[in-house]
Amino acid sequence: MKLVWSPETASKAYIDTVKSCKTFSESSVAELVSAMAAGWNARLIVETWCQRGDIATSIGLAVASNHTGGRHICIVPDEESRSNYYNAVQKPGLSVQVIVGGPDEAMEGLDGIDFLVVDCKQDEYARILQVAKLGQRGAVLVCKNTGSRGALGFMWRSFVDGKSRIVRSVFLPVGKGLDIAHVGAKTGNGKGDKKKWIKHIDTQSGEEFVIRK
Repeated sequence: MKLVWSPETASKAYIDTVKSCKTFSESSVAELVSAMAAGWNARLIVETWCQRGDIATSIGLAVASNHTGGRHICIVPDEESRSNYYNAVQKPGLSVQVIVGGPDEAMEGLDGIDFLVVDCKQDEYARILQVAKLGQRGAVLVCKNTGSRGALGFMWRSFVDGKSRIVRSVFLPVGKGLDIAHVGAKTGNGKGDKKKWIKHIDTQSGEEFVIRK
C-alpha cells in the first residue's frame, strides 16, 4: 500500500492553516506543509523545533493531523524548549505531543513516520533524518531553512539509503528554502524497491542471460 494523494483534504488543511496562522509572517511555509501532510493522509507527523524557531509550521502540521486523524509529534532538545513550545503553539482544538531528547533517544519507538519536517538550522537535523523509521507506505521528508539554492538536493539518498528509494525530490524557494523528498513505499521485505536479477535461458541456443529489472 502506498501514500495516496487527496486534493480535497489538502485544500481543507490549507484553508484552515491560513485562518490559524494569519498573524504569522512566515505562514507560507506552514500552509504548504499542512496541505502536503493532510493531502498525503499522514498518520504519523513528526517535526523538530528549537528555541526561536517559527511556530507557524507547527500549527500547520497540527491542523493537518486533525484532518487525517493522525498523531503530531514535536521533538525538542530540552525542557526549556518544551515549555516555550507549549506556550507558543496553544490553539483551541489543536493537539501536539512533545518529546524531549536527542535524535536517537527521541526517535526510539516512533515507527512508521509518514511525514517528517526538520529545520536545517539545527545542528542534529541530519542525524534525525538518518535514524527516522519511515512508514511502509512511504514518506515525505521536508527540510526547511535550507537557503536560497537548496543544500540537500544531492544528499537525500545518503539519508534514506537502505530504507527505501527516492521517488522524487524538489527544492522550493518558499520561506527560507524548502527541500522536499518523496520516499517510495517499502516492499514486503522492508528493504525498499530494490531491483531484481532474473535468469532467462534461450530455448533455441541454450544460452543463459541474466537481466536486471
